[in-house]
Amino acid sequence: MTLSNFFSISGTLATFVAALVVVLASHRTSAAKVWREEAEAQKERADRLAGDLTEIKNRLTRIEQENARLIQLLTSLDPARLAVVRLADNPTED
Repeated sequence: MTLSNFFSISGTLATFVAALVVVLASHRTSAAKVWREEAEAQKERADRLAGDLTEIKNRLTRIEQENARLIQLLTSLDPARLAVVRLADNPTED
């Protein structure tokens, strides 16, 4: 193999290696972009769900307060009726 053949082959080989490096780098860059976009979308979804959960907690607190007030009213009207309500509303834990 002559020196000119060696340089010819190595030049072609270097071109293919450089092209492969560029393709791999662009693939990694686009994959990183896709993962970043997916992470941002998941973060937005988590934030939205956290807001929904806070709203549900606030509603539950309000309902519990209203129920306590209704029990007070029911007790003031008919204490015997309250005993029936409490027996029916006794939660069981699993």
